[in-house]
Amino acid sequence: MRRFYHSVAALLLVALLCGQVAAQQKRFEMYAVGFYNLENLFDTIHDEGKNDYEYLPDGKNKWGTMKYVNKVKNMSEALADMASDMLPVGMAAVGVSEIENSRVLQALVESDALAARGWKFIHVEGPDARGVDCALLYNPALFQPYAYKLAPYLMEDGSDEYKTRGFLVVSGMMSGERVHMIVNHWPSRYASSPARERAGVQVRELKDSLMAEHPDSKVIIMGDMNDDPDDKSMKKCLGAMRYREDLKSPADLYNPWWKVLREDGVGTLKYKGDWNLFDQVVFTANLVGKDRSTLKFYKPEIFSRSYMMQTEGKYRGSPKRTHASGIWLNGYSDHLPVIIYMVKEAK
Repeated sequence: MRRFYHSVAALLLVALLCGQVAAQQKRFEMYAVGFYNLENLFDTIHDEGKNDYEYLPDGKNKWGTMKYVNKVKNMSEALADMASDMLPVGMAAVGVSEIENSRVLQALVESDALAARGWKFIHVEGPDARGVDCALLYNPALFQPYAYKLAPYLMEDGSDEYKTRGFLVVSGMMSGERVHMIVNHWPSRYASSPARERAGVQVRELKDSLMAEHPDSKVIIMGDMNDDPDDKSMKKCLGAMRYREDLKSPADLYNPWWKVLREDGVGTLKYKGDWNLFDQVVFTANLVGKDRSTLKFYKPEIFSRSYMMQTEGKYRGSPKRTHASGIWLNGYSDHLPVIIYMVKEAK
């Protein structure tokens, strides 16, 4: 497997950024994994059984070829930029939501911005009534999937009556280690909190089953949870903890985004002028620690560039979305993407 190295002084990890190699220094691999809600990435063709009518040429949004082509261009450029200031090769894997089908994913990976990266994708059509799914984009030089499935969202009685996004589970190898990724888009804020709490319970059960089968594996849970880190669905039902000292077993979950929202005061989307941080990447405790002989969490990042932000008008300072108040802005998404960086000492 091709590897990409950054140098780091033995006692100063931030020197990963300098790229200088000296005899007394250790070398580290760095990997970036993240999530991005692509905000209604629909093509212009009706898919049978999907409520995609507002994203058709004669629909509410007048979604013609010009708008679609610009949307793909914008999203692919943002995806290509993610992590590029830390890693020229970019992301190892990015979970995405609000994509209509495999056609739009193929358009992304074949775009001018991403074609040279050689990205691939994993997508399973889900039952969502509006027709939006989750998927995983990945660089096969950095992450090698070997299995995947779409676990359905189930009610407490085991029924699948609630037609919403399922949970995309992708298992693969990263730096020679087994890593499971679960891509999520939990029920919206229009649904009651118990709907998202049920999602938290299910994802926790998925994580537990993966860890039971392979106790040394690492699980990364990413997505638009439609809840903040301190909401019940995340902190209690999923069990994603705020403090490292509360982690007692390798299968416990750590959520680094509490501090980002509640102490740093920033998020990934705005509502009535206030930040929320619905987009999160949480992970098992065996990714936390100072022993970097295996993959370990380094830092989180909300990825933002000036071109992704609204610079004027009512929504100044918010992510620049595709439409606002019925007007096409030729923007990106109403969410900002999130990234976690992981490091491992090179052999």
